[in-house]
Amino acid sequence: MGDRKNQVCPVERANSLDFRLRRWVQNPQKILRPYVKEGMTVLDFGCGPGFFTIDLAKMVGESGQVIAADLQEGMLDRLRKKIQRTDLQDRIILHQCDTNRIGLSKTIDFVLAFYMLHEVPDQEGFFNEIGRILKSKGEILIVEPPFHVSKSVFEATIRKAQNAGFVLVERPKVFFSKTALLIKN
Repeated sequence: MGDRKNQVCPVERANSLDFRLRRWVQNPQKILRPYVKEGMTVLDFGCGPGFFTIDLAKMVGESGQVIAADLQEGMLDRLRKKIQRTDLQDRIILHQCDTNRIGLSKTIDFVLAFYMLHEVPDQEGFFNEIGRILKSKGEILIVEPPFHVSKSVFEATIRKAQNAGFVLVERPKVFFSKTALLIKN
C-alpha cells in the first residue's frame, strides 16, 4: 500500500478506468445526482479518460460547465476524442494541472475527486487551493479505493480538508469505496 501512495495511474491503463461493468457498479448519475444541478460549474479533478466527465456535462446542462482536469495530457487526449463533434464539447473544458497546483482561477460549485486524491503529493496544498476556487457552501465529494487507501490514511485526508476550512457533511454510500462529502465553511 505504501508504495502506491502518490503513484499516478498511467495513461496505458486508462481502459481499466472506463468500462461497462464499472458503469453498472459505480453509476455516475446515481452517485452524483444528489449534488450536481443544472447550471453548475463542476471540477472533475483527476478526470482520467472522462468516466464521470460525460455524465457531469449532461447533468449541468447547456447552462453549466465541467472542467475536466488531469495531470496527464494523454488522459485529456482520450477525453477530447470522446467529446469531439458532440454537443458536450462546448460545456467541457479540458485543463492540464501541474504536479503541485490545479491552476484554475474560475469559481467552482462542486468538485469531484474520485479514486485519485491518494495520488496527490501535497493534499494540504490541494485543499487550500480548492478552498480558494470553491464558492461559499460549495461541496467536494472525495471517493477513494479501499485497497489503495487505508482507513487511517483516509481519515487523515479528511482532517487535512477540515484544517483547510471544510466541514464533513456526510459519508455517501459508493460501492467498494471510502467516501466523504465536505462543504466549504
